[in-house]
Amino acid sequence: MGVFSGHWPSESELDEIRKKVAELSGRDAQEVRVVVSPYRICPLGAHIDHQGGTVSAMTINKGILLGFVPSDDTQVTLQSGQFEGEVRLRIDEVQLPKHMYGTNGLTEQMDSSPPQEEWKWGNYARGAIYALQSKGNHLKTGITGFICGSEGLDSSGLSSSAAVGVAYLLAFESANGLVVSPTENIEYDRLIENEYLGLKNGILDQSAILLSSYGCLTFMNCKTIKHKLIHPPTVENNHEGEFGNAYKILLAFSGLKQALTTNPGYNRRVAECQEAAKILLQASGDEEMEPVLSNVKPEVFEAHKSKLEANLAKRAEHYFSENERVMKGIEAWASGNLLEFGELITASGLSSIQNYECGCEPLIQLYQVLLKAPGVLGTRFSGAGFRGCCIAFVEADKAEEAATFVVDEYSKLQPELASHLNQGPAVLICDASDSARVISNTFS
Repeated sequence: MGVFSGHWPSESELDEIRKKVAELSGRDAQEVRVVVSPYRICPLGAHIDHQGGTVSAMTINKGILLGFVPSDDTQVTLQSGQFEGEVRLRIDEVQLPKHMYGTNGLTEQMDSSPPQEEWKWGNYARGAIYALQSKGNHLKTGITGFICGSEGLDSSGLSSSAAVGVAYLLAFESANGLVVSPTENIEYDRLIENEYLGLKNGILDQSAILLSSYGCLTFMNCKTIKHKLIHPPTVENNHEGEFGNAYKILLAFSGLKQALTTNPGYNRRVAECQEAAKILLQASGDEEMEPVLSNVKPEVFEAHKSKLEANLAKRAEHYFSENERVMKGIEAWASGNLLEFGELITASGLSSIQNYECGCEPLIQLYQVLLKAPGVLGTRFSGAGFRGCCIAFVEADKAEEAATFVVDEYSKLQPELASHLNQGPAVLICDASDSARVISNTFS
């Protein structure tokens, strides 16, 4: 258990994955293309994307690498650096949502159905094919590929599922010569998550992964799907700007592991937000509108929140206060005010605990430890807040000291969970990154 930082992907990482794919495919390493699909953090905009709220996000220099070569036929063959076995399918197979396998005789109608264990990691490749097929894309060229996440990193709460989905989409599109815009791929990855896998999340994760630019804060209205890159004051077109050097991003891991699709807490919160919206819209005479909180005006919430049960009122309070924090955060980022930006992040974390009521004792303790760490500007849970990690913005020159403090203090509070982190770093020191992309045979 310790601290780690570094550039990603390094030339050696790219060379290693090219060599692996060359061995699998019998092709030259120079033919191997590599999808770089970064993980994302959400400094502000927690738990409101599924309600059409405004969110902020940025990618970090950790994530998914998918090396591949196009096949000579329709065959897709995949191996993973994290999981055992091999996924084999044809890219022209008709894919159906996961829940439809084994019902109404559909399994027998498929060209091939995946073994149960293959769902554990092969489902995202199948989901990507499903998404592309559902929009009328003709897929005829498969891939031979090898996929892996950043070594030693527990990606819980960092949008790893979206990063994997985006990686497969970009690989299949590249192999088949498809030109697809980032906005279209946001929709394709939503189909993977919502329709194919049955997860009721919003579009924040894939939007951040596909739209981010180095050093910028990606601002997105999840209702209109419009986005804007918010440049800090001195870092435009300059990776070495003063503002960009002023901070680091800490990822502090709790040791908790729980898949989002198997935790009822996440989908329950979404349903509670929708119920609150329904009641508020009825109260304002707008019951014909879709029951999401972005369709409720703030003044309507203030006027009618007494009609909501306590839990529903808390969910709505989080939505409206978080939307306001996002707008203030954009102004703070654009003006270079890291102190205010950090304070807003911490307030977001507190609202997630008190109003959205996510988190658990270990995560809340980790959040509290980070608040006391040297140089930390702001902190909150990352991801859904039911497992995984916390993020923090920290003064760059105090990042190492803060990371060591968190490792020491958290291990005192949760020694058993901390011991689960022995296989990888307990705290990562990260930098901002770029959007997902395909790298050809030259490093870039």
